Amino acid sequence: QVQLAESGGGLVQAGGSLRLSCVASGRTFRIYDMAWFRQAPGKEREFVASISRNSGNTYYADSKKGRVTISRDNAKNTAYLQMNSLKPEDTAVYYCAATGRTVVGGARKEYEYDYWGQGTQVTVSS
Repeated sequence: QVQLAESGGGLVQAGGSLRLSCVASGRTFRIYDMAWFRQAPGKEREFVASISRNSGNTYYADSKKGRVTISRDNAKNTAYLQMNSLKPEDTAVYYCAATGRTVVGGARKEYEYDYWGQGTQVTVSS
């Protein structure tokens, strides 16, 4: 089992930036693909970005490409989500997720992830 803990959320004005962090417990972080999802009030949880365990291949939701960057530091058991040019529509709870599955093209569905953090709130003001 892996436990995930997100941090870095907060209140930011439109156009600003935030970097979210996800710290994973255990010593096998490197075997998991990592991802970020978000869920706005009244909406479904949606995929934001993912990064593979070995190659570091990254995958982004089409609507997020160019504004977010996912990265990981296996030595620190940490995944990151850099978000730039934030918009009020980006307001959501952001969740870190991990999966040991091998999914061609990257896992983008909630059910493909086995472990989830508690979420960190991101609020973007206009």
